Amino acid sequence: MSISRDDVTAALATIEIPGGGNLIASDMIRALVVDGSDIRFVIEVPSAEIAEVSEPLRAAAERVVANLPGAGRVQAVLTAPTAEKAPPALKIGGHPKPQDGPRRVPGVARVLAIASGKGGVGKSTVSANLAVALARQGRRVGLLDADIYGPSQPRMMGANARPASPDGKTIHPLRAHGVTIMSIGLMLPEDKAVVWRGPMLMGALQQMLGQVAWTHHTGEALDVLVVDLPPGTGDVQLTLCTKTVVDGAIVVSTPQDVSLLDARKALDMFAQVKTPVLGLIENMSLFHCPECGHEAHIFGHGGVAEEARRLGLPLLGTLPIDLETRLAGDGGAPVALGEGVMADRFATLARRLIDDGMA
Repeated sequence: MSISRDDVTAALATIEIPGGGNLIASDMIRALVVDGSDIRFVIEVPSAEIAEVSEPLRAAAERVVANLPGAGRVQAVLTAPTAEKAPPALKIGGHPKPQDGPRRVPGVARVLAIASGKGGVGKSTVSANLAVALARQGRRVGLLDADIYGPSQPRMMGANARPASPDGKTIHPLRAHGVTIMSIGLMLPEDKAVVWRGPMLMGALQQMLGQVAWTHHTGEALDVLVVDLPPGTGDVQLTLCTKTVVDGAIVVSTPQDVSLLDARKALDMFAQVKTPVLGLIENMSLFHCPECGHEAHIFGHGGVAEEARRLGLPLLGTLPIDLETRLAGDGGAPVALGEGVMADRFATLARRLIDDGMA
């Protein structure tokens, strides 16, 4: 029985590390080689001090891989960066570089923007779960958290390691739940505020699009890069749509009138920058009481569907308020990873995008 890289990474993902996370989600595996039945890999820990006490971790990783059907000789090595070999400092932010028109993101076939007119409508939750759902259906998926001021994808995706940059220029993103992920939140402490003016914001986005090694861990191009945009119609949205070829956008809104007012502004923005809108998603469409079964339309009913009909756009999906979805996001394991009603909703949305050639 042959063994694959995916088999090995799945096994290594079961090895938890102190402080939370696992070897794969925390991007600690380097130089993974599967040569027939022989398997070799390096575990990179943050410091030499940690390496001195990490032999049980190395042994556990070696053991779990050796137990895979078809595994032969397995060799795991511990390593840690040293002061003498510290990589050049990577600076994020700064004025954007001049550019002639929109460009394709290197290593990415299609770019899909997830937007909203206002905050708090669940856009980041939709982005994370859609990325996971697409990956579960065999697509090579990236997730860019473009919400510079309020990055939430590291928490939602359970990613907490700092991306590597061996040369101080190219950024190596993390992988979590089969998705390649990059966020400014991975470069800063979780409670550190980003206090930047527009040009710094635009420069950071340009870096995360152009300097990140977005190719899949297999070396192949990503099928789709899901971009979780901040709410509104500001510098980040304008920079993305004028500097990058965006193949389509999805606007997320709740049914209430206040949310729809701002969603219309987001739709108008995409029209002005000539970015095709693939459709709308109605989030928080209803609440289903788990105790008595009563359904309540807390934020109104049918507003997004009516807006989609008015504009001649598809209503791509309706998503209820769901406690499991919130708990899963807070826990770093999106609900789309599991089974159930919400996972099925996101799987259906992902399949529709794949069938339409957008992912």
